[in-house]
Amino acid sequence: MTDQAPRPEGDIPGKPTAASRTTLSHIMTGSDTNLLGTVHGGVIMKLVDDAAGAVAGRHSGGPAVTASMDEMVFLEPVRVGDLVHVRAQVNWTGRSSMEVGVRVMAERWNESTPAQQVGSAYLVFAAVDADGRPRRVPPVIPGTERDNRRYQEAQIRRTHRLARRRAIKELREKRAAEGIED
Repeated sequence: MTDQAPRPEGDIPGKPTAASRTTLSHIMTGSDTNLLGTVHGGVIMKLVDDAAGAVAGRHSGGPAVTASMDEMVFLEPVRVGDLVHVRAQVNWTGRSSMEVGVRVMAERWNESTPAQQVGSAYLVFAAVDADGRPRRVPPVIPGTERDNRRYQEAQIRRTHRLARRRAIKELREKRAAEGIED
């Protein structure tokens, strides 16, 4: 690790990426299936949100709520009997928000074959106080070159999220000014 620059008065000390990284594992059963007989995407999304929420709460030291889910990608179907591992870590932090990256892995519960990646997602969480208002979060300190890459990619995703929101807002305002109702 490199030495950090002095922090302004009242700043929160940073936390390494590894400090809040976690894995949740779950065996998929018949109650998790969709009409095609594979695990329902919503079940996987809930596991993703649960793991990401645990990481966000750990990193921020208190409650954090899901603000958005970006780029949920399903790469392979998950089947009944699969042991699913949901790995999550904080990739980037702002003043009160955090991007959490999640990788979903699956393996047959009764085989010794390696787990394969079946999905991934990026979620944004906001740390909140007891009244539900945003509260400050510690900066994340990337610990490896992979963590540095994830941090940089998260900054790109944040820029795109903000630009997309701004463009949509401007379009809606323009349409409203032209008297076009949606």
